[in-house]
Amino acid sequence: MIKINHKQLDVSQIQPGIVSAKSLEIVQLLAEDSNIFEYRNFRMFNFEIQLRNRVIAAAIALDKSNAEFSTLEESASNQQYWHLSKDGTFTLQPGVLPHAALVDFFINGGLYAFECGTAIVVTFLKAILDLIGPRNFDDLFSNLVLYDWHPPQNMELIVHKGRDYLPGDCLYFKNPDHDLATPEWQGENAILLGKDLFYGHGIGITSSQGIIDELNSNRKPFATISAFLTDHIIFLDSSFYSQFQQNIPRAKSDYSPVSLSNCIVSEIGSSFYLS
Repeated sequence: MIKINHKQLDVSQIQPGIVSAKSLEIVQLLAEDSNIFEYRNFRMFNFEIQLRNRVIAAAIALDKSNAEFSTLEESASNQQYWHLSKDGTFTLQPGVLPHAALVDFFINGGLYAFECGTAIVVTFLKAILDLIGPRNFDDLFSNLVLYDWHPPQNMELIVHKGRDYLPGDCLYFKNPDHDLATPEWQGENAILLGKDLFYGHGIGITSSQGIIDELNSNRKPFATISAFLTDHIIFLDSSFYSQFQQNIPRAKSDYSPVSLSNCIVSEIGSSFYLS
């Protein structure tokens, strides 16, 4: 259920073609969920839809970047932008702007190697950048450090357990019978792109069964327990980042978000309607 300023949003009036298919899918999933997703106003609701779209786009872009999967100790980077320590920590080179260093993951992906935790952080950061613009991004992440699944300062996340998966969520596949000699195969962080379609760094874009099959092929000898999708869900706190959207430069299409602004909003009684 979606509530805007304490009033239920009726999305049954949305007509195909008014919003993108992916936006419509996200809105419908939110509306059909038994949980209540509440927003102070339409701007904040719209921002969450945009943010989820941007996470999906960033995940697909990272998959196409040719960045490699590696253990923390075998990580690689473009030294023009990043200093890489022996434990796999990425820190900005002196004088490098955070947004430029982040974008380089996608431009020169072949120079990079990292594990799936870092891939999720990079994906989330790119979505934030695309919505709030480089100036606000650089202010928020001026001391950007990347290390495994350690959110950098000012990466605000919402973590919960459930099966109410939504496109743009980070989910976790656990591999309990992994080979202890290869701990990197103990599980896979993955971005849900759509109905049973995931991006997992090092595995690529595939179904949930595709990820499970890959994890199962990397288990200890005589393993009997299959890998499985857990109920662990992580997403960005859209309410925090929406406050920075107002200063987005509107001239460049790369920073123009998918919008529901073409919808006609009407209020009848205690409900809102989109058409």
